[in-house]
Amino acid sequence: MQTALNYVRAVLYWAPRWLIEIVILALAAGVGLLLVRWVFRLLERLARHFGSFATTLVHRSAGPVGVAWMVIVVGSALSSAGLPQATTLVIGHLLLVTFVLAVGWGALNALALAADVYLQRFHMDTPDNLLARTHVTQVRILRRASQTLIAVVTASAALMTIPGVREYGISLFASAGAAGLVVGLSARPLLSNLIAGVQLAITQPIRLEDAVVVEGEWGWIETISSTYVVVRIWDLRRLVLPLTYFIENPFQNWTKQTADLLGSVHLHVDYTVPIEELRAKLTEIVKCTPLWDGKVVVLHVVDALPTSIQLRALVSARNSGEAWDLRCYVREKMIEFLQQSHPQALPRQRVDLERQLPADPVARPRA
Repeated sequence: MQTALNYVRAVLYWAPRWLIEIVILALAAGVGLLLVRWVFRLLERLARHFGSFATTLVHRSAGPVGVAWMVIVVGSALSSAGLPQATTLVIGHLLLVTFVLAVGWGALNALALAADVYLQRFHMDTPDNLLARTHVTQVRILRRASQTLIAVVTASAALMTIPGVREYGISLFASAGAAGLVVGLSARPLLSNLIAGVQLAITQPIRLEDAVVVEGEWGWIETISSTYVVVRIWDLRRLVLPLTYFIENPFQNWTKQTADLLGSVHLHVDYTVPIEELRAKLTEIVKCTPLWDGKVVVLHVVDALPTSIQLRALVSARNSGEAWDLRCYVREKMIEFLQQSHPQALPRQRVDLERQLPADPVARPRA
């Protein structure tokens, strides 16, 4: 290294000394990056023989390792560059900050790699994906919370290398005055959402693709980020709510325990309807559609009104979407059956007409 630096100085003997030293540092950084790039190209070729995990590991390690190696190479060249002390201290401090950021970058990549490897065992595209949704939700929420924590710690560590910032930070945390209260209040939304995210990951009142009813809207949990939750409503609108909403407010989760659901169909019919025939027809209808999961099909008389009776059909489906389609299908076919086979059983209004004679007949007029 020293021989190469002396050779560069001999070639650029005519240039100002500061320019020579800057060129030397730039060459050192370039050599470091080229060396790292060559090494990682070789590692990527070797990793292809060991599967996708090794390839991903090498690919995500290239950036942080390359930056760290460049910092080491430039730092080694800086000690023999002969720059003024003030300039050397500034460049050295920049290298230190860059190294801290590279370590944080590497930690984020390691976290993402670990999460991806863990989630490879679970698939969201299966019909019964309750276990997969549980683990995917936990890992994604904890991953985002950890990413936020790593970013805050990395930025804090980089800023604490500056003497002025470090002294201000120490005095700020040591004091209990108004400045500390202001900082605490300003950080409250971030901390509350961070804590709410950890609570959601542990207790899991909601998971990805859960069917929920929130604020009077029915839909599915589409995204759970570090600060908010996106609910995909049935008509493709999106309802965006903070994480703390699902900790502090009641809501309906239709797929909390299992993905399968019971769907209900209510019909108002006349008192003359043949109940047993309708039960048999309901069973025949659900057996003709793949939307039914083969578990539950019942028909009950749930109410008797002055002008009609109310029937409730219960049918089961594998998930909320199929349950909705099955309810609509059963309702349509039952009405069609009543119209064709028993039109008299449809709701009717009865009026009883009675002939009422006057109490005293009208007397004939006298002649």
